[in-house]
Amino acid sequence: MIRLIATALAALLALASPAAAQSTTRIKDISSIQGVRDNQLVGYGLIIGLQGTGDTLRNSPFTEQAMQSMLDRMGINVQGLSLRAKNVAAVAVTANLPAFAGLGTRIDVTIASLGDATSLRGGTLLVTPLNGADGVTYAVAQGQIVSGIQITGQAETLSQGVPTAGRIANGALVERQIPGQLSELPEILIDLTNPDFRTAALMADVINAYTQARYGKRLARERDLRTVVVQRPPHSGTARFIAEIGELRITPDTPAKVVVDQRTGTVVIGRNVQVSTFAVTQGNLTVQVTEAPEVSQPEPYTFGETVVVPRTNIQADESGGPIGIVRGTNLQQLVNGLNRFGLKPSDIISILQAVKTSGALQAELVFQ
Repeated sequence: MIRLIATALAALLALASPAAAQSTTRIKDISSIQGVRDNQLVGYGLIIGLQGTGDTLRNSPFTEQAMQSMLDRMGINVQGLSLRAKNVAAVAVTANLPAFAGLGTRIDVTIASLGDATSLRGGTLLVTPLNGADGVTYAVAQGQIVSGIQITGQAETLSQGVPTAGRIANGALVERQIPGQLSELPEILIDLTNPDFRTAALMADVINAYTQARYGKRLARERDLRTVVVQRPPHSGTARFIAEIGELRITPDTPAKVVVDQRTGTVVIGRNVQVSTFAVTQGNLTVQVTEAPEVSQPEPYTFGETVVVPRTNIQADESGGPIGIVRGTNLQQLVNGLNRFGLKPSDIISILQAVKTSGALQAELVFQ
């Protein structure tokens, strides 16, 4: 038992060494805990106090209806009256409710215009309930909005940001908590950001080494390529335990993949990409087409017509390149081999396609 604990502690010290820290990643940076997530909220509200840049009520009847409903709740009867206000705008209000947010917690809200308002700058959002997907109100938003600006003259327009959208920092108060607490989780499910069987197995091994040394039990097991299941240790707080295993370090395994963005000419080659030895040559074919039409003029005192005769000159120039052998057993040798040719990104993309077709590229080729 003592030897087993000593072995586990030695493994943990090796993970914490500077040399290992340069090539490893914390578990918290490549995964998330199931059930610990944000919840999206949405609401419909009114912004008042605009300087003539609000909705045109004739074109946005929902804004007028919202104004009438608001005034009715305040005891002001405006039924049957034609409203002509230009300083009011209907908006959609969205927010993310953090996990385990308590009552009275302030959260940020984002606002976007629903009607034909030209600017929301300087407006104030009235009390707006924010509902979840279940229709329950979890927060209430209110405050002065910060948005972009747009100044229009007769010959020029100056814009900064989006004038019909904005944000209120700490603009909403949480009025109801999401059901469920961290301590009620029967077991901890860790989801990998980039699912992989080997990474999941490595994560389970590292967690087991830690829990064996600290609690005397192996508490983790990999369920599939995405999820690692960890049992809650006895007599230990769940939050503290999650914080402890989040600091453990592993070396994630990455699939052999080459990603090509043909729009920008960007090529990203993964660390585990392997290539077999292949020979390649690269040359450019330049075709130049020159149009030099000639005018055919009839002889004097004849009944001929002046016509334009087309004359086309086509020249083709193919610059040949030497054939070279690329021996790429790893990423560095592959890059060095391609760099010897002085290729452009478009040429590298063409070569990678041909190498993949020939079967020499032992990786997945992804085009975006």
